[in-house]
Amino acid sequence: MEEKQEIEVIHSWSAPRSLSTSVMYSFAQRDDMEVLDEPLYANFLRVTGVERPYREEVLSKMESDGNKVVKDVIFGPGEKKYRFCKHMAKQRVPGLTDELMKKGKHFILIRNPLDILPSFDKVVPPSFLELGLAGLVSIYTELCELGKPPAIIDSAELQQDPEAALRGLCEDLDIPFQAAMLKWEAGPKPVDGIWAPWWYGSVHKSTGFTSARKYPSPFPPSLYDLLEQSLPFYNMLKRHTRCTSSLLKSPLPRPVLPVPANEKLLAWVGDEIVPRDSAKVSVFDSVVQGGDSVWEGLRIYRGKIFKLDEHLDRLFDSAKALAFNNVPTREEVKEAIFKTLITNGMFDNAHIRLSLTRGKKVTSGMSPAFNLYGCTLIVLAEWKPPVYDNARGITLVTATTRRNSPNNLDSKIHHNNLLNNILAKIEGNNANADDAVMLDKDGFVSETNATNIFLVKRGRVMTPHADYCLPGITRATVMDLVAKENIVLEERRISLSEFHTADEVWTTGTMGELSPVIKIDGRVIGDGRVGLVTRRLQNAYKKLTEESGVPIPTYQKTWILQLPRFT
Repeated sequence: MEEKQEIEVIHSWSAPRSLSTSVMYSFAQRDDMEVLDEPLYANFLRVTGVERPYREEVLSKMESDGNKVVKDVIFGPGEKKYRFCKHMAKQRVPGLTDELMKKGKHFILIRNPLDILPSFDKVVPPSFLELGLAGLVSIYTELCELGKPPAIIDSAELQQDPEAALRGLCEDLDIPFQAAMLKWEAGPKPVDGIWAPWWYGSVHKSTGFTSARKYPSPFPPSLYDLLEQSLPFYNMLKRHTRCTSSLLKSPLPRPVLPVPANEKLLAWVGDEIVPRDSAKVSVFDSVVQGGDSVWEGLRIYRGKIFKLDEHLDRLFDSAKALAFNNVPTREEVKEAIFKTLITNGMFDNAHIRLSLTRGKKVTSGMSPAFNLYGCTLIVLAEWKPPVYDNARGITLVTATTRRNSPNNLDSKIHHNNLLNNILAKIEGNNANADDAVMLDKDGFVSETNATNIFLVKRGRVMTPHADYCLPGITRATVMDLVAKENIVLEERRISLSEFHTADEVWTTGTMGELSPVIKIDGRVIGDGRVGLVTRRLQNAYKKLTEESGVPIPTYQKTWILQLPRFT
């Protein structure tokens, strides 16, 4: 018999029906591992008083003092290098010593409740408490606070590629992988807990991790509410899994955000503020079903929202043109904007994508008669400096995609169905240009895929009629500034060659402000540098943004010192 020695403990935390017994059998095959099956079960039964068919037997044969179990059983001396402890999250009840979490190595095993619930009630009626996902989130959070973030493995990975999943888990636990972990003999095991006859029937028939069934069983409608309660906890943990199988992991790496501070933004969706990853609309929403939505872009300067009322005028005009019903009031939209900005602490150098969809439908389909829930309001605020290089200028190419005619879809409706613009933007991307010029049906310049456009020729400023293009609010603001600067302004049909031969060109939009254009279709505009009229209007626009706008309630200028800075 080997001499007892200090042992390194590996804690496995899971919910029922999560392949936790298979994982225990897997670790039991190692030559350096001893295994304990739910050593805290008796303590759980004693403290909670819950009924089980085997309750009295467990209490009579297992130590029911949880802290004695932790000290003498879980962390007691052993004969192998490692001890694997299989725990259910719900068995971590109040009164247990902190040593349980502070010592040893921990990992969490999760499984989609959609797969767990249909087979759950063979012994115990399913409930949120019995499922234990909230407990797993609590365990994950506490371990992170202790500086010991646990590995998280999804049962689906084990079923898809057991060896890759186990190799990854062993790497996270800093123990060598052993091929013996992949197979075991069928039948009951000496390590089984007293409850095995009630719970382990299917796993006793196994000799390894079996593949999931290709098609699931019908989900019982009676468990729908419990599924809805449990999924957010599963999804939160799933975001932190180590994905090893090609089925589960995204083929793309996690992208780096243009402004990293936006990773933890809060957005308004419907009638509440939610974290970025929870900011979602229903698959029944009209914006998903048909791009049936209107939107505005708003920019924030030093505690004020620039041109807020003008943007709201256009939002409500667009909603009316599309015959939206049950539209929120102007004051409700303003309050949602203010609350979103204040909650995020965004008072400068920020941009809002404000959307109002026709709302959720009672069933999928085109007809607005299905929209009986009212509109969906979305306030997406981000830290966002101007998206173009307004100091050195941008380049454009002309797209073959033509701008919509009012005969098809009037651009004066600021709608979310942007495929026409997106097709042109793809052409711009393929040409390595910043944006694409879009022409009308007769070949005259309309706008770019994202902005309005102006040119200067012999001291005169010109811009296309707003027949095919959106009559932008920044466009109108710049037209007013042109007049105030005593510069001649013409609004007329303009051909592409006039832009090619212009002295200066710029684009306008809320996202980019006033952006100089230095090249179109390979033709250098003017001398290839930002022109004098452009600079003059940029300065006038900057001054206007500093002096005007709707103040954000509770804003204090001293808060600006705490805001992110962008380069």
